[in-house]
Amino acid sequence: MTRQLPATASIAQTAADGRLVAPSAANNAAPLSQVLRDIAPREGRALELASGTGQHCVAFARACPNLTWVPTDIDADRLASIGIYVSEAQLDNLTLPVRLDATQAGWSETTGPLNLAVLVNLLHLISEAEAQTVIKEVAKALAPGGVFLLYGPFMRGGELTSEGDERFHESLIRADPEIGYKDDFDVIDWACDAGLDVAHILEMPANNLSLVFSKPE
Repeated sequence: MTRQLPATASIAQTAADGRLVAPSAANNAAPLSQVLRDIAPREGRALELASGTGQHCVAFARACPNLTWVPTDIDADRLASIGIYVSEAQLDNLTLPVRLDATQAGWSETTGPLNLAVLVNLLHLISEAEAQTVIKEVAKALAPGGVFLLYGPFMRGGELTSEGDERFHESLIRADPEIGYKDDFDVIDWACDAGLDVAHILEMPANNLSLVFSKPE
């Protein structure tokens, strides 16, 4: 579903070759890659949902070379950008992007069993119902023992914990009252209700969290 987002929700510039470059992706690629080195399965298939510019999937594929990475997105411009990054990187474990709307029920039936799913900076840009659908579909798609890394800004126990988060959250709900920061406790409950276990809750730079879930064996 296409939503009205403020300009602050996606800051990316278009390079001469058509690729998108987002400062936030450049900044968090290294911390997220380190998390993946620590928590990712040793081998198997990894799906990145809402891959955005394509900067992350290249970094992740380099960080976890024994996983085969499949980037996805729904937006045509982002899919084209991802394709440029993938083609330039020429990594044997990174495929061309696949069109996939993570907020639509049923997508898990198309992916085959996954050993790892990664979602970066999407939940605050979609509704609660869509966020729950994403999590339910990830839980269905994961193979037993599979891991889900969910990264982004969250409310903490119902509270926004910085002035920057308050401003950003307000700008989101002004643009669309259905979106905005999700509460960390709610997200954990949704994942547990979908059949996942909490593995790690990791503090990240810029007041973000990495929530790591696992599917029981």
